[in-house]
Amino acid sequence: WPAFLLDIMPAGAGRRVWLRRLGLNDGAEADCKLLTNGAGNPPGNIRIAGAALPPGPMHPGFSRDEIVEKNADFIEYAEERGAVVAGATDVQGDAPKFLLVRDHNERWHPDGSLPDNEVKDYWIVKFPRGRTEADRTVLRNESPYLEVARRFGLRVEAPLELIEDALFIPRFDRTVSGGSVIRHGLESLCSAADIAEYGKRGNHAVFCTAISRYATNPTTEIIEYMRREILNTALRNTDNHGRNTSFLKREDGTVALSPIYDFAPMFLDPEGISRSSRWEGLLEPVIGRPAWGLIAKSLASVINPDELLKVMLRDADLVARLPETMKACGVEEQVIDRVADRCAEIAADL
Repeated sequence: WPAFLLDIMPAGAGRRVWLRRLGLNDGAEADCKLLTNGAGNPPGNIRIAGAALPPGPMHPGFSRDEIVEKNADFIEYAEERGAVVAGATDVQGDAPKFLLVRDHNERWHPDGSLPDNEVKDYWIVKFPRGRTEADRTVLRNESPYLEVARRFGLRVEAPLELIEDALFIPRFDRTVSGGSVIRHGLESLCSAADIAEYGKRGNHAVFCTAISRYATNPTTEIIEYMRREILNTALRNTDNHGRNTSFLKREDGTVALSPIYDFAPMFLDPEGISRSSRWEGLLEPVIGRPAWGLIAKSLASVINPDELLKVMLRDADLVARLPETMKACGVEEQVIDRVADRCAEIAADL
């Protein structure tokens, strides 16, 4: 497969919905049909033309309460429109993410079900991965984690909105302007690094090379990537795989890392998510404790090591004060307690 096709192929709960609808067994032999049926409206600006659905018949839409409650009519309509994008399975079925739009009357619809001129804005709505309290804790703290990243100085989009067990996330790959919609390009680092395989452990050095090759301003973007990884290690966001970081490609031709997303205390996840992307060999002698000085030197072919070392040294103090920042941003005490020692370790390493 060309690697970019994995970015637009249905995955997670969306894959299961399409497998059920098409009567297919899961496996590589199903991928082509999933792509040609289910990739009609993925995030970004690439789609399979034959899979694209025209806007549907007039529908009154749903209230926000109906979304939060996972109303059965809403779920059925969202599945029909292919707006289920990812998720896990709980005892009641799928607990997915949905691609949604809001119309000018504040009613909610699956993305792709309205003409562009009727759309006010674009959202992802995310539910807990499972039914445990740990799953809910992860979801509750995603919005505060994002605010910590904002104070840390990372590239962050609009704040998230948590309503009961539903997290409303404004999308940054769509811009509504003058009654029309601009769809920005979105490509994961896995795709940019030509990794055409799900679940493969990521190598940060490979991703930095891809950034240096394709970003409009490689130095700025590598520093942004490295600072995100510093925060991932300190706050123990273990789900740092190469599909959780993407290039945003705007209509003016600039290519830069998108705003940060899927940033949460994933070490709490009941499935035990291990650190998805790492530095190889002596660059990360202990998992979760990178050797920052050696890493800076190892990246000499893509960034000036001295410049990167200055950033790392400056960030040491910010990392040391992360527990205070987390408290100010509303991260729950139980989460702060679980990462405080790691923050002190990473600060000392830096």
